[in-house]
Amino acid sequence: MGVLNFIVKEIFGQGAIFLAMIAMIGLIIQKKNVGEIIRGTFMTAIGFFVLNRGVGIVSEVVSGLSSAFTAVMPKAVPSTSVDIGGLYGSQIGIVMVVAFIINLLVARFTKWKSVFLTGHMLYWFPYVFIAAGVDAGMKGFGLVALATVFTAVYMIVSPNLMRPLVKEATGDDSFTIGHPTTILSVIAGYLGKVVGNKEKSTEDLKVSKGFSFLREISITGSIVILITYIVMAFVLKANGQNPAEVWGYTPETVFSFYFTRAMTFGVGITILLLGVRMLIAEIVPAFKGIADKVIPGAIPALDCPVIFNVAPNALMIGFITALVTSTITILITVPLGIFPTVVIPLVFTCFFEAGTAAIIANATGGIRGCIIGSIVNGIIMVFLVGLGAYFFSHTINDWMLVFGGQDFSFWGILEGLVAKIFA
Repeated sequence: MGVLNFIVKEIFGQGAIFLAMIAMIGLIIQKKNVGEIIRGTFMTAIGFFVLNRGVGIVSEVVSGLSSAFTAVMPKAVPSTSVDIGGLYGSQIGIVMVVAFIINLLVARFTKWKSVFLTGHMLYWFPYVFIAAGVDAGMKGFGLVALATVFTAVYMIVSPNLMRPLVKEATGDDSFTIGHPTTILSVIAGYLGKVVGNKEKSTEDLKVSKGFSFLREISITGSIVILITYIVMAFVLKANGQNPAEVWGYTPETVFSFYFTRAMTFGVGITILLLGVRMLIAEIVPAFKGIADKVIPGAIPALDCPVIFNVAPNALMIGFITALVTSTITILITVPLGIFPTVVIPLVFTCFFEAGTAAIIANATGGIRGCIIGSIVNGIIMVFLVGLGAYFFSHTINDWMLVFGGQDFSFWGILEGLVAKIFA
Protein backbone atom coordinates (compact mmCIF):
# COMPACT_ATOMS: atom_id res chain seq x y z
CA MET A 1 0.00 0.00 0.00
CA GLY A 2 2.94 2.32 0.65
CA VAL A 3 4.23 1.78 -2.88
CA LEU A 4 0.73 2.16 -4.31
CA ASN A 5 0.13 5.39 -2.40
CA PHE A 6 3.45 6.77 -3.64
CA ILE A 7 2.62 5.96 -7.27
CA VAL A 8 -0.89 7.40 -6.98
CA LYS A 9 -0.06 10.58 -5.04
CA GLU A 10 3.46 11.44 -6.21
CA ILE A 11 3.33 10.33 -9.86
CA PHE A 12 -0.23 9.98 -11.19
CA GLY A 13 -1.50 12.60 -8.75
CA GLN A 14 1.07 15.20 -9.81
CA GLY A 15 0.39 16.20 -13.40
CA ALA A 16 3.71 18.01 -13.84
CA ILE A 17 5.74 15.04 -12.54
CA PHE A 18 3.69 12.55 -14.56
CA LEU A 19 4.06 14.39 -17.88
CA ALA A 20 7.71 15.30 -17.21
CA MET A 21 8.43 11.62 -16.58
CA ILE A 22 6.69 10.67 -19.85
CA ALA A 23 8.72 13.31 -21.72
CA MET A 24 11.97 12.14 -20.10
CA ILE A 25 11.32 8.50 -21.05
CA GLY A 26 10.49 9.52 -24.61
CA LEU A 27 13.66 11.59 -24.95
CA ILE A 28 15.83 8.83 -23.47
CA ILE A 29 14.35 6.32 -25.92
CA GLN A 30 15.22 8.74 -28.75
CA LYS A 31 18.82 8.74 -27.44
CA LYS A 32 18.90 12.49 -26.99
CA ASN A 33 21.91 13.96 -25.21
CA VAL A 34 21.80 14.77 -21.51
CA GLY A 35 21.22 18.49 -22.11
CA GLU A 36 18.23 17.86 -24.40
CA ILE A 37 16.75 15.36 -21.95
CA ILE A 38 17.04 17.78 -19.03
CA ARG A 39 15.66 20.67 -21.06
CA GLY A 40 12.70 18.69 -22.44
CA THR A 41 11.85 17.26 -19.02
CA PHE A 42 11.95 20.60 -17.23
CA MET A 43 10.17 22.53 -19.99
CA THR A 44 7.35 19.96 -20.02
CA ALA A 45 6.87 20.41 -16.28
CA ILE A 46 7.08 24.20 -16.57
CA GLY A 47 4.58 24.19 -19.45
CA PHE A 48 2.19 22.13 -17.37
CA PHE A 49 2.51 24.49 -14.39
CA VAL A 50 1.90 27.51 -16.60
CA LEU A 51 -1.15 25.85 -18.17
CA ASN A 52 -2.44 24.72 -14.79
CA ARG A 53 -1.98 28.18 -13.28
CA GLY A 54 -3.99 29.68 -16.15
CA VAL A 55 -6.75 27.11 -15.65
CA GLY A 56 -6.75 27.90 -11.93
CA ILE A 57 -7.14 31.63 -12.52
CA VAL A 58 -9.96 31.10 -15.01
CA SER A 59 -11.64 28.64 -12.63
CA GLU A 60 -11.46 31.17 -9.79
CA VAL A 61 -13.37 33.74 -11.85
CA VAL A 62 -15.86 31.17 -13.13
CA SER A 63 -16.48 29.89 -9.59
CA GLY A 64 -17.70 33.37 -8.66
CA LEU A 65 -20.49 33.03 -11.21
CA SER A 66 -21.22 29.54 -9.92
CA SER A 67 -21.56 30.84 -6.35
CA ALA A 68 -23.98 33.52 -7.56
CA PHE A 69 -26.17 30.92 -9.27
CA THR A 70 -26.05 28.80 -6.13
CA ALA A 71 -27.25 31.75 -4.06
CA VAL A 72 -30.17 32.30 -6.43
CA MET A 73 -31.04 28.61 -6.77
CA PRO A 74 -30.23 26.77 -3.52
CA LYS A 75 -29.25 23.15 -3.97
CA ALA A 76 -31.70 20.47 -2.90
CA VAL A 77 -29.63 17.36 -2.25
CA PRO A 78 -31.73 14.22 -1.64
CA SER A 79 -29.40 12.72 0.97
CA THR A 80 -26.11 13.13 2.82
CA SER A 81 -23.00 12.84 0.64
CA VAL A 82 -20.30 10.26 1.37
CA ASP A 83 -16.58 11.13 1.43
CA ILE A 84 -15.67 8.77 -1.40
CA GLY A 85 -12.12 10.08 -1.71
CA GLY A 86 -11.44 9.58 1.98
CA LEU A 87 -13.24 6.27 2.56
CA TYR A 88 -12.30 4.59 -0.73
CA GLY A 89 -8.91 6.18 -1.51
CA SER A 90 -7.11 2.83 -1.78
CA GLN A 91 -9.72 1.42 -4.16
CA ILE A 92 -9.51 4.54 -6.31
CA GLY A 93 -5.72 4.19 -6.42
CA ILE A 94 -5.88 0.54 -7.47
CA VAL A 95 -8.41 1.34 -10.20
CA MET A 96 -6.28 4.22 -11.47
CA VAL A 97 -3.05 2.22 -11.80
CA VAL A 98 -4.57 -0.98 -13.22
CA ALA A 99 -6.73 0.91 -15.73
CA PHE A 100 -3.70 2.88 -16.96
CA ILE A 101 -1.71 -0.33 -17.44
CA ILE A 102 -4.62 -1.77 -19.46
CA ASN A 103 -4.66 1.42 -21.56
CA LEU A 104 -0.94 0.95 -22.33
CA LEU A 105 -1.41 -2.70 -23.28
CA VAL A 106 -4.35 -1.94 -25.56
CA ALA A 107 -2.41 0.88 -27.23
CA ARG A 108 0.54 -1.48 -27.74
CA PHE A 109 -1.31 -4.42 -29.24
CA THR A 110 -4.42 -2.97 -30.96
CA LYS A 111 -5.35 -0.18 -33.35
CA TRP A 112 -6.62 1.99 -30.46
CA LYS A 113 -3.44 4.04 -30.07
CA SER A 114 -4.20 6.83 -27.60
CA VAL A 115 -2.49 6.94 -24.19
CA PHE A 116 -4.47 8.83 -21.54
CA LEU A 117 -2.12 11.43 -20.02
CA THR A 118 -4.48 13.96 -18.40
CA GLY A 119 -3.17 13.48 -14.88
CA HIS A 120 -6.03 14.79 -12.73
CA MET A 121 -8.61 12.95 -14.85
CA LEU A 122 -6.75 9.70 -14.16
CA TYR A 123 -8.04 10.20 -10.60
CA TRP A 124 -11.47 11.71 -11.17
CA PHE A 125 -12.87 8.95 -13.38
CA PRO A 126 -12.09 6.15 -10.87
CA TYR A 127 -13.57 8.51 -8.24
CA VAL A 128 -16.83 8.76 -10.20
CA PHE A 129 -17.00 5.05 -11.02
CA ILE A 130 -16.30 3.97 -7.43
CA ALA A 131 -19.03 6.39 -6.28
CA ALA A 132 -21.57 4.95 -8.75
CA GLY A 133 -20.77 1.42 -7.54
CA VAL A 134 -21.01 2.37 -3.87
CA ASP A 135 -24.31 4.16 -4.48
CA ALA A 136 -25.67 0.99 -6.09
CA GLY A 137 -24.64 -1.10 -3.07
CA MET A 138 -21.49 -2.76 -4.41
CA LYS A 139 -18.38 -3.39 -2.31
CA GLY A 140 -15.16 -5.35 -2.19
CA PHE A 141 -13.60 -6.96 -5.25
CA GLY A 142 -16.71 -6.51 -7.40
CA LEU A 143 -16.68 -2.76 -6.81
CA VAL A 144 -13.00 -2.40 -7.74
CA ALA A 145 -13.30 -4.73 -10.74
CA LEU A 146 -16.30 -2.94 -12.23
CA ALA A 147 -14.75 0.50 -11.70
CA THR A 148 -11.50 -0.70 -13.28
CA VAL A 149 -13.28 -2.02 -16.36
CA PHE A 150 -15.21 1.22 -16.87
CA THR A 151 -12.16 3.40 -16.24
CA ALA A 152 -10.03 1.42 -18.68
CA VAL A 153 -12.75 1.38 -21.32
CA TYR A 154 -13.20 5.12 -20.95
CA MET A 155 -9.46 5.79 -21.24
CA ILE A 156 -9.37 3.76 -24.44
CA VAL A 157 -12.65 4.66 -26.16
CA SER A 158 -13.06 8.36 -25.38
CA PRO A 159 -9.74 9.72 -26.74
CA ASN A 160 -10.07 7.58 -29.86
CA LEU A 161 -13.57 8.96 -30.49
CA MET A 162 -12.12 12.45 -30.14
CA ARG A 163 -9.14 11.79 -32.40
CA PRO A 164 -10.77 12.45 -35.82
CA LEU A 165 -12.58 15.50 -34.43
CA VAL A 166 -9.39 16.95 -32.94
CA LYS A 167 -7.61 16.34 -36.24
CA GLU A 168 -10.38 18.16 -38.10
CA ALA A 169 -10.17 21.11 -35.70
CA THR A 170 -6.39 21.39 -35.54
CA GLY A 171 -5.16 19.75 -38.75
CA ASP A 172 -2.82 17.77 -36.47
CA ASP A 173 -3.06 14.05 -35.72
CA SER A 174 -0.16 13.94 -33.26
CA PHE A 175 -2.38 14.19 -30.16
CA THR A 176 -5.99 13.84 -29.05
CA ILE A 177 -8.14 14.91 -26.08
CA GLY A 178 -8.44 12.89 -22.86
CA HIS A 179 -11.08 14.86 -20.98
CA PRO A 180 -14.78 14.50 -20.01
CA THR A 181 -15.86 16.71 -22.91
CA THR A 182 -16.25 13.71 -25.24
CA ILE A 183 -20.02 13.19 -25.12
CA LEU A 184 -20.66 16.90 -25.73
CA SER A 185 -17.94 17.23 -28.37
CA VAL A 186 -19.09 14.18 -30.33
CA ILE A 187 -22.71 15.39 -30.33
CA ALA A 188 -21.77 18.95 -31.29
CA GLY A 189 -19.15 17.85 -33.81
CA TYR A 190 -21.33 15.51 -35.80
CA LEU A 191 -24.37 17.77 -35.43
CA GLY A 192 -22.23 20.54 -36.95
CA LYS A 193 -21.60 18.37 -40.01
CA VAL A 194 -25.36 18.06 -40.51
CA VAL A 195 -26.61 21.58 -39.83
CA GLY A 196 -23.58 23.80 -40.38
CA ASN A 197 -21.11 25.07 -42.93
CA LYS A 198 -17.47 24.80 -41.85
CA GLU A 199 -16.42 27.34 -44.47
CA LYS A 200 -17.99 30.08 -42.32
CA SER A 201 -15.86 29.88 -39.19
CA THR A 202 -16.30 31.82 -35.98
CA GLU A 203 -12.70 32.92 -36.40
CA ASP A 204 -13.53 34.66 -39.69
CA LEU A 205 -16.13 36.98 -38.20
CA LYS A 206 -15.59 40.39 -39.72
CA VAL A 207 -15.25 43.38 -37.43
CA SER A 208 -14.47 46.98 -38.29
CA LYS A 209 -11.01 48.33 -37.59
CA GLY A 210 -12.38 50.21 -34.59
CA PHE A 211 -13.36 46.87 -33.00
CA SER A 212 -10.32 44.86 -34.13
CA PHE A 213 -9.33 44.52 -30.46
CA LEU A 214 -12.15 41.97 -30.12
CA ARG A 215 -9.95 39.50 -32.00
CA GLU A 216 -7.85 39.23 -28.84
CA ILE A 217 -9.39 36.41 -26.80
CA SER A 218 -8.07 37.87 -23.53
CA ILE A 219 -9.88 41.17 -24.20
CA THR A 220 -13.06 39.54 -25.53
CA GLY A 221 -13.13 37.13 -22.59
CA SER A 222 -12.68 39.97 -20.11
CA ILE A 223 -15.57 41.93 -21.63
CA VAL A 224 -17.84 38.87 -21.66
CA ILE A 225 -17.06 38.08 -18.02
CA LEU A 226 -17.60 41.71 -16.98
CA ILE A 227 -21.04 41.78 -18.63
CA THR A 228 -21.93 38.38 -17.14
CA TYR A 229 -20.98 39.50 -13.62
CA ILE A 230 -23.01 42.70 -13.98
CA VAL A 231 -26.05 40.76 -15.24
CA MET A 232 -25.72 38.30 -12.34
CA ALA A 233 -25.53 41.22 -9.89
CA PHE A 234 -28.93 42.42 -11.12
CA VAL A 235 -30.29 38.85 -10.91
CA LEU A 236 -29.06 38.57 -7.33
CA LYS A 237 -30.68 41.86 -6.38
CA ALA A 238 -33.94 40.83 -8.05
CA ASN A 239 -33.93 37.72 -5.85
CA GLY A 240 -33.28 39.64 -2.64
CA GLN A 241 -29.57 38.79 -2.50
CA ASN A 242 -26.76 41.26 -1.92
CA PRO A 243 -23.99 40.84 -4.55
CA ALA A 244 -21.44 42.36 -2.17
CA GLU A 245 -22.15 39.63 0.40
CA VAL A 246 -22.18 36.82 -2.17
CA TRP A 247 -18.87 37.88 -3.74
CA GLY A 248 -17.22 39.39 -0.70
CA TYR A 249 -16.58 43.00 -1.61
CA THR A 250 -17.60 46.29 0.02
CA PRO A 251 -19.65 49.13 -1.52
CA GLU A 252 -16.48 51.24 -1.67
CA THR A 253 -14.71 48.64 -3.85
CA VAL A 254 -17.56 47.82 -6.20
CA PHE A 255 -15.88 49.27 -9.30
CA SER A 256 -12.49 47.70 -8.65
CA PHE A 257 -14.12 44.31 -7.91
CA TYR A 258 -15.86 44.02 -11.29
CA PHE A 259 -12.85 45.45 -13.14
CA THR A 260 -10.48 43.04 -11.38
CA ARG A 261 -12.74 40.05 -12.05
CA ALA A 262 -12.81 40.85 -15.74
CA MET A 263 -9.08 41.50 -16.05
CA THR A 264 -8.24 38.42 -13.99
CA PHE A 265 -10.14 36.27 -16.47
CA GLY A 266 -8.16 37.82 -19.33
CA VAL A 267 -4.91 37.15 -17.49
CA GLY A 268 -5.95 33.54 -16.89
CA ILE A 269 -6.74 32.98 -20.56
CA THR A 270 -3.41 34.54 -21.60
CA ILE A 271 -1.42 32.34 -19.20
CA LEU A 272 -3.45 29.27 -20.15
CA LEU A 273 -2.75 29.69 -23.87
CA LEU A 274 0.96 30.28 -23.20
CA GLY A 275 1.05 27.05 -21.19
CA VAL A 276 -0.71 25.22 -24.03
CA ARG A 277 1.93 26.29 -26.53
CA MET A 278 4.77 25.34 -24.19
CA LEU A 279 3.32 21.95 -23.28
CA ILE A 280 2.47 20.91 -26.85
CA ALA A 281 5.88 22.05 -28.08
CA GLU A 282 7.58 19.69 -25.60
CA ILE A 283 5.37 16.68 -24.90
CA VAL A 284 4.40 15.79 -28.48
CA PRO A 285 7.97 15.55 -29.86
CA ALA A 286 9.16 13.80 -26.68
CA PHE A 287 6.29 11.30 -26.84
CA LYS A 288 7.47 10.36 -30.35
CA GLY A 289 10.17 8.19 -28.77
CA ILE A 290 7.54 6.10 -26.99
CA ALA A 291 5.42 5.99 -30.15
CA ASP A 292 8.34 4.82 -32.28
CA LYS A 293 9.96 2.26 -29.98
CA VAL A 294 7.59 1.10 -27.24
CA ILE A 295 4.00 1.62 -28.43
CA PRO A 296 4.14 1.99 -32.24
CA GLY A 297 1.76 4.65 -33.51
CA ALA A 298 0.74 5.86 -30.02
CA ILE A 299 -0.41 9.44 -29.47
CA PRO A 300 -0.93 11.30 -26.17
CA ALA A 301 -4.45 12.15 -24.97
CA LEU A 302 -4.19 15.54 -23.26
CA ASP A 303 -6.30 18.08 -21.37
CA CYS A 304 -8.95 20.02 -23.33
CA PRO A 305 -7.28 23.48 -23.11
CA VAL A 306 -4.65 22.28 -25.62
CA ILE A 307 -7.08 23.21 -28.41
CA PHE A 308 -8.38 26.50 -26.95
CA ASN A 309 -6.02 28.51 -29.15
CA VAL A 310 -7.47 26.89 -32.30
CA ALA A 311 -10.74 28.82 -32.19
CA PRO A 312 -10.93 31.22 -29.21
CA ASN A 313 -14.05 32.94 -30.61
CA ALA A 314 -15.84 29.58 -30.72
CA LEU A 315 -14.76 28.94 -27.12
CA MET A 316 -16.44 32.13 -25.85
CA ILE A 317 -19.51 31.72 -28.07
CA GLY A 318 -19.94 28.16 -26.87
CA PHE A 319 -19.48 29.16 -23.23
CA ILE A 320 -22.10 31.91 -23.28
CA THR A 321 -24.58 29.97 -25.46
CA ALA A 322 -24.39 26.85 -23.30
CA LEU A 323 -24.64 28.90 -20.09
CA VAL A 324 -27.77 30.75 -21.25
CA THR A 325 -29.38 27.61 -22.70
CA SER A 326 -28.68 25.46 -19.64
CA THR A 327 -30.01 28.16 -17.30
CA ILE A 328 -33.25 28.42 -19.31
CA THR A 329 -33.53 24.60 -19.30
CA ILE A 330 -33.15 24.56 -15.52
CA LEU A 331 -35.83 27.23 -15.07
CA ILE A 332 -38.20 25.15 -17.22
CA THR A 333 -37.48 21.76 -15.59
CA VAL A 334 -37.44 22.80 -11.91
CA PRO A 335 -41.23 23.42 -11.67
CA LEU A 336 -41.84 20.07 -13.41
CA GLY A 337 -40.01 18.17 -10.65
CA ILE A 338 -38.59 15.57 -13.05
CA PHE A 339 -35.23 15.33 -11.25
CA PRO A 340 -34.63 14.24 -7.64
CA THR A 341 -32.42 17.30 -7.11
CA VAL A 342 -32.38 20.97 -8.07
CA VAL A 343 -29.76 21.46 -10.80
CA ILE A 344 -27.77 24.69 -10.70
CA PRO A 345 -26.16 26.26 -13.79
CA LEU A 346 -23.02 24.29 -14.66
CA VAL A 347 -20.61 27.18 -15.17
CA PHE A 348 -17.44 25.05 -15.16
CA THR A 349 -18.90 22.57 -17.64
CA CYS A 350 -20.13 25.36 -19.89
CA PHE A 351 -16.65 26.85 -20.15
CA PHE A 352 -14.34 23.83 -20.32
CA GLU A 353 -16.41 20.97 -21.78
CA ALA A 354 -19.06 22.87 -23.77
CA GLY A 355 -16.41 25.39 -24.86
CA THR A 356 -14.25 22.58 -26.22
CA ALA A 357 -17.28 21.07 -27.95
CA ALA A 358 -17.99 24.47 -29.55
CA ILE A 359 -14.46 24.52 -30.99
CA ILE A 360 -15.06 21.06 -32.45
CA ALA A 361 -18.49 22.07 -33.80
CA ASN A 362 -16.99 25.16 -35.40
CA ALA A 363 -14.47 22.97 -37.21
CA THR A 364 -17.23 20.73 -38.58
CA GLY A 365 -20.06 23.25 -39.03
CA GLY A 366 -18.76 26.79 -38.69
CA ILE A 367 -20.69 29.49 -36.85
CA ARG A 368 -24.05 27.73 -37.23
CA GLY A 369 -22.65 24.42 -36.04
CA CYS A 370 -20.99 26.11 -33.07
CA ILE A 371 -24.19 27.86 -31.93
CA ILE A 372 -26.62 24.98 -32.54
CA GLY A 373 -24.24 22.45 -31.02
CA SER A 374 -23.84 24.63 -27.92
CA ILE A 375 -27.61 25.06 -27.56
CA VAL A 376 -28.15 21.31 -27.73
CA ASN A 377 -25.32 20.69 -25.26
CA GLY A 378 -26.76 23.26 -22.85
CA ILE A 379 -29.93 21.17 -22.68
CA ILE A 380 -28.15 17.80 -22.56
CA MET A 381 -25.87 18.72 -19.66
CA VAL A 382 -28.82 19.66 -17.44
CA PHE A 383 -30.53 16.33 -18.10
CA LEU A 384 -27.30 14.41 -17.51
CA VAL A 385 -26.85 16.01 -14.08
CA GLY A 386 -30.53 15.70 -13.21
CA LEU A 387 -30.80 12.03 -14.20
CA GLY A 388 -27.38 11.33 -12.69
CA ALA A 389 -28.80 12.25 -9.28
CA TYR A 390 -30.61 8.89 -9.35
CA PHE A 391 -27.17 7.20 -9.39
CA PHE A 392 -25.19 9.45 -7.03
CA SER A 393 -27.81 10.52 -4.49
CA HIS A 394 -26.01 8.78 -1.59
CA THR A 395 -22.44 9.61 -2.59
CA ILE A 396 -21.22 12.54 -4.74
CA ASN A 397 -24.36 14.31 -5.95
CA ASP A 398 -23.11 17.59 -4.41
CA TRP A 399 -19.91 17.31 -6.44
CA MET A 400 -21.78 16.41 -9.63
CA LEU A 401 -23.98 19.50 -9.31
CA VAL A 402 -20.84 21.57 -9.85
CA PHE A 403 -18.60 19.40 -12.07
CA GLY A 404 -21.02 17.05 -13.87
CA GLY A 405 -23.09 17.35 -17.02
CA GLN A 406 -20.66 15.64 -19.37
CA ASP A 407 -18.74 12.33 -19.40
CA PHE A 408 -18.69 12.13 -15.61
CA SER A 409 -22.50 12.02 -15.60
CA PHE A 410 -22.99 10.04 -18.83
CA TRP A 411 -20.51 7.26 -18.06
CA GLY A 412 -21.43 7.32 -14.38
CA ILE A 413 -25.06 6.63 -15.30
CA LEU A 414 -23.97 3.75 -17.57
CA GLU A 415 -21.89 2.20 -14.82
CA GLY A 416 -24.64 2.84 -12.27
CA LEU A 417 -27.09 0.83 -14.36
CA VAL A 418 -24.64 -2.09 -14.56
CA ALA A 419 -23.77 -1.80 -10.88
CA LYS A 420 -27.42 -1.99 -9.86
CA ILE A 421 -27.71 -5.29 -11.77
CA PHE A 422 -24.66 -6.81 -10.05
CA ALA A 423 -25.54 -5.38 -6.65
